[in-house]
Amino acid sequence: MISYKFPAVKGTQAGKEYYICMVPMGLLQKLFITDTSDVSPEYRAQRKLNELRIPEIKEYILENRNSYVFSALAASIDGTVNFIPYQGNSSVGELEIDMTATFLINDGQHRKAAIVAAIEEDESLKDETISIVIYKDQGLQCSQQMFTDLNKHAVTTSKSLNTLYESKDPIALITKNIINDITFLRKYTDKEKDNLSKFSSNIFTLNTFYSANKRITKIIGTSETAAKTIFDFWNNVVKNIREWNEMDAGELSKKSLREDYIITQGLIILAFGRLCEFYCNNPSIDMVKTLKGLSKIDWLRNNGSSWMNRAIKINGKINRNEQGIFLTYVEIKRLLNLPITDDELKKESLLMG
Repeated sequence: MISYKFPAVKGTQAGKEYYICMVPMGLLQKLFITDTSDVSPEYRAQRKLNELRIPEIKEYILENRNSYVFSALAASIDGTVNFIPYQGNSSVGELEIDMTATFLINDGQHRKAAIVAAIEEDESLKDETISIVIYKDQGLQCSQQMFTDLNKHAVTTSKSLNTLYESKDPIALITKNIINDITFLRKYTDKEKDNLSKFSSNIFTLNTFYSANKRITKIIGTSETAAKTIFDFWNNVVKNIREWNEMDAGELSKKSLREDYIITQGLIILAFGRLCEFYCNNPSIDMVKTLKGLSKIDWLRNNGSSWMNRAIKINGKINRNEQGIFLTYVEIKRLLNLPITDDELKKESLLMG
């Protein structure tokens, strides 16, 4: 038998043998060659490949060439498999797989496709290895059930937690430092959740500030410059939002702040991100002086003249889309007596109808 041979560990799950193999990444294209994109879902054991996900994962590999991490792929094999234990050890050995066997990915098809794409740009990756958990194929129905079992209990981590644990993204690092360095934000920003309950002790999420800061860093040069600019902006925002400081001093309840005002809404934080971008593009404008005007703005939800059809929809709900963010940003500029460009006025007129 002409075969592939991989170092492997043998295990048992549900009374059936399975194997964990170390496979050179350069072999993935040869092992998994079946194209099921034109096969009806009921005759596939996998979801259809989402081509849009591949470039992002590929860039992750190439940009983190010395530190990328991948979990194991899971695969079923329809063909002859022979486990040869090393002398004196029944669970560690070598797995022989007939070269005519068919490999089917049960979990990890996007990782595999991204690795293949990355190797096309950096051939040195082909000699590195990835672990594959291999099961003996027991038919389409079993493979479909395996896909379901592997995925239905998976829990996607929150964006806030991803930002908290991120150590490479400069925007995430800047955001975490700002949250930690500004006392008010440190006290009231949840670093794990993306959505807060009405009884939460926090009023912001880390991901909201990260999303706002992404707008700013696009136009700033070095990370050092970006960090100082963003810190100065948020520090002055915190100083001048009267309702935040009243809540912190115990003069305004969190319940009232959430229910009666819009100033804790993610929409406002994102609009502030655009406002900071404006200051970065207009360095001649005194940011510290003009931001003092935030204390005079009426942030009440029932301030219809400022927020209706901007931050608030006609049905009374918060307008969280990009149009709402833009319209709210323009109104904040107007209330701060900041210049509004002709393009912004045209866009505002168009969106407001």
